[in-house]
Amino acid sequence: MPVTVLLVDDEPLVRAGLRAVLEAQPDIEVVGEAADGAAVIPLVRQLRPDVVAMDVRMPLLDGIEATRAVLRTVDQPPKILVVTTFENDEYVYEALRAGADGFLLKRARPAEIVHAVRLVAEGESLLFPASVRRLAAEYGDGDGADRAARDVVARARLTEREAEVLRLMARGLSNAEIAARLVVGTETVKSHVSAVLAKLGARDRTQAVITAYESGFVAPG
Repeated sequence: MPVTVLLVDDEPLVRAGLRAVLEAQPDIEVVGEAADGAAVIPLVRQLRPDVVAMDVRMPLLDGIEATRAVLRTVDQPPKILVVTTFENDEYVYEALRAGADGFLLKRARPAEIVHAVRLVAEGESLLFPASVRRLAAEYGDGDGADRAARDVVARARLTEREAEVLRLMARGLSNAEIAARLVVGTETVKSHVSAVLAKLGARDRTQAVITAYESGFVAPG
């Protein structure tokens, strides 16, 4: 089955460019478009896309609020890939904190766009881990340890192995790479990742990693 994508951007040329790049791939299908975040929820409910590629800045409802709205109101919500002009942008970090699964630069090369959509859809690795780390260092809590995030990690009571897996996730390693590092099977790693997400109350590994950075459990620098 192809990965289905909904494009949300107020610039028609951006949507056209993304559509051309993505539809050139046999395993990706663009199922719809919208010009503002306000139109996202009904389209997500109607089209059930696997991934929403969403501009972070739009005139009526921006990508941050649209992300929050989708995750709050849609059952089994899609993965959300924020599309942005600037990488080092507080809006991007706020979108990740709101629940976005990753971000993509509008100037990205076609191969990078395709890779980002596939990676976010699979959910087994962190998209642009170094950039997420830089964003956390700049826009996370000033002392590197947000109280709410600290409480989440403390209540999680991660086992030693789960803590090790979370640290490797924060470095951007995929499940297969973590398995190789720990000399265990991939299914074992998947079980550990699922346990980490459940204990942290995280939707996906991106949210788990953000919590790890903001709690001070992993240093973002």
